Formats: sequence, C-alpha cells, structure tokens
Amino acid sequence: MAPLKPAALSVAAWHMFALFVAVIIGCITQPLPIGGVAIVGFVIGVLTGTISMDNAIAGFGNNSIWLIAMAFFISRGFIKTGLGKRIALHFVSMFGKQTLTLAYSIIGVDLILAPATPSNTARSGGIIYPIIQSLANAFDSTPKKGTQRKIGSFLMFAEFHGVVITSAMFLTAMSGNPLAQAFAKDQNISITWMNWFLAALVPGVISLILIPFIIYKMYPPEIKETPNAREWAETELKKVGKVTLPEKVMASVFVISLVLWITGSMTGIDATLTAFIAISLLLLSGVLTWSDITHESGAWNTFFWFSIMVMMATQLNSLGFIPWLSKQVSSSLHGFNWVVILVILILVYFYSHYLFASAVAHISAMYAALLGVAISTGVPPLLAALMLGFFGNLFGSTTHYSMGPAPIYAGSGYITQSEWWRMNFVLGIVYLVIWIGVGSIWMKLIGMW
Repeated sequence: MAPLKPAALSVAAWHMFALFVAVIIGCITQPLPIGGVAIVGFVIGVLTGTISMDNAIAGFGNNSIWLIAMAFFISRGFIKTGLGKRIALHFVSMFGKQTLTLAYSIIGVDLILAPATPSNTARSGGIIYPIIQSLANAFDSTPKKGTQRKIGSFLMFAEFHGVVITSAMFLTAMSGNPLAQAFAKDQNISITWMNWFLAALVPGVISLILIPFIIYKMYPPEIKETPNAREWAETELKKVGKVTLPEKVMASVFVISLVLWITGSMTGIDATLTAFIAISLLLLSGVLTWSDITHESGAWNTFFWFSIMVMMATQLNSLGFIPWLSKQVSSSLHGFNWVVILVILILVYFYSHYLFASAVAHISAMYAALLGVAISTGVPPLLAALMLGFFGNLFGSTTHYSMGPAPIYAGSGYITQSEWWRMNFVLGIVYLVIWIGVGSIWMKLIGMW
C-alpha cells in the first residue's frame, strides 16, 4: 500500500503535521486541559525524534509569548487595585442616562483597558461582566425572574461584541494577536503595535459605533431610559472611596506602557521589554507582589501551551510543510485576482471558526498557512497579515464557545443559544463588510499596501 505522504514533503514534515493536527484536535475536544494536551504533544514529538529537544524548547524563548504572560500580570493589577471597576463606574455615572449610551459607556471602558489587557476573558469577564450584572440587578432584570430582556440581555450582548471589536483593535488586546505577529515575522512581515493600531483604527471605530446600534434595533431592551444608573454608579463610587495610592501607581504604569508601546518604533524599546518594565515598576511599588505573579495561573497556562503551539507551527514552516501547502492552494487559485483570493481566504478563516472552541487554537492551526497562500498569490504581505490578524478576533462573533468571553456571556442566562447564533450570523456579515471593505480601503489610504 502506497504511503499517504505527498512526494514533495519530507517524512519529518509529514510527521510534524500529523502531530500538530493531533494537538489541535486535542485543543478543540479537550480530553485534558489545553496546557496538558500541548505538553503531551511536546513529549511525543521529542520521544519520536520528530523534534529535537533544542528546537522543542525554543518556543519558550519567544518574546511574543513573554509579552502575553507579562500583560496578564498587568491586567491583574487593574483587578487587584480596583482601578478597572472605578473606571467603569465613572463611565456609567457620566453616560448612563439612556440604555444605548450606557452600553457605549461600558464598551468605552473595555476600549480603555484593551491595550494593556491581552486576556480579553480577564478584561471583559473579570472587570466588566460583574458591573453589567450589578446594573441589571439594579433594574430588576434577571433570568431568574424572566425579566432579562428589560436591560440585562442587551447590555450583555452589546458588551460581548464590544470585546470582540476592541480585541481586534490592538496588538496587545488579545493573547492570540502576538501569536499572529510571530507567525508573520516568520514570513518576513513586520507587524508593530503602531501599524496594527493604525490599520484597525477606522474599521474599529466604525464597528464600535455601528454594532451596538444594530444590536439595539435588532434586540431592543424593554427599558430605554436609565436615569437610575447614574445614582447607582455614584453610590457604588462612594462605597469604593477615594482613589488609593495603588490605583494612582497602576494608572501611571498603564500610561507609561501605552506611551512606550506607541513610540516603540522610534525609541527602539521592544513591546515585550515595555511589558517587563511595567511589571518591574508594579513590583517595586508594591502594587503587585511576587505571589501575585506566581499565582496568576492564566498567564502560566497560556505561556506553556502558546510556547508549544508556536514551536510546532514554526517547525511546520521550517520543515517545508507550510510552503508546500501554500504552493498547493495557490496553484488551485491560479488565475484569480488577488482581491478575490484575499476575500476567499478570510471567508474560509471566519466561517471555519464554527469548528473551534479557542481563538488561539484556530490562529495556531490556520494563520500561517493562509498567510503563506495570500503572499504566494500576490496579496500585499502587510495587508494579508493584518487582515488575518483582525479576523483572528472577529471570528469570535460566531458561536457561544468561540473565545474566552463567549461562554461567560452566553452562559449568563440572559441570551438564549438560538438568539446568540441567529444574531451573530447577521453581525458576522456586518463585520466582513466593514473590515474587508472599509478596512482595506483605509489601509490603502495610509499607504500600507
């Protein structure tokens, strides 16, 4: 019986692909937690000689992975000091007169926190979800009483889409974004904090304005006016008390980090170094303790399995599998205009997310290969890399298991699964139009392709 391996591929590349697919399936089905699946894959790869030990541990030295871990610690500072909650309460106090403006104000908090919190689960679930729940309870809107549609359902669904959009707007707003950056670098494409932000700015702002309004029309709250929200927020602020010294330090470190990330291309200070600087300042000031660092399980869990996934994807590239796959797909798309090819690749990337329960697993599985296909068929490299980077977040607007914040909001009881899928299907089309259409035109105007 003839082997299944294509003649153009080495045995090592084919074995690496088989191992990678097995790990991806494990990440989706989760017979073990994702970190456990990744470590088992790591061990099998080394024991079978598919990967050398030196190559296997190389992923743990990837600076993009360390950026993710460091930023988890920064987000811990927001939660621990109470600064995130205070910012949210101020927004509600200032903009909480109507339900729609209340939703915009809550999403505004997400937007402010996003650049420094790559765990959108921690940002949206740990800081903002409790605020929305408290607001809904203040208006007697709860699934237990069947009153969820009063205000809670709308606010929950609007904020979920808020976090999808803000995650796409900043390189440091979702833990999978630096992973895309690392894969792009493997193909000699430089994604920086600033060029990601500039490219996402216009489609991001349009989405932030348009999507909550569409949800408001499609899924209207029963309560349209919310004069009591301001009183509730002001009462909660009184309970919180005056701004503490740790909050002031946290705010200062946050501003310093933002400035360094934005000016990184001019100062030469690497984004990962900026994150290390921020953690050093938080440790020196006592805002975070070393115990906070060691107990931040989400960071260490992500560090382990991200490192292994990056290593495997890098090996697929260096062993020739991704170049081979790109060549096969690009030859089948031969004759198509590159614009059509880019749209097809994004549609495949977006709708295949129905098969994934993790944005990061999906990025790990498909980003590098699709980027290789795009480049080989004539799509401008930076345009392809950034578009695929953005949709590595926007495809979260599909299922109730799509990304970290989804099961939190979908599982709250405020939105039924059928409502979730139906409305998300419609909103997915809106995202595709805004980000591919307006986004690519905007990137052309600012000279990115």
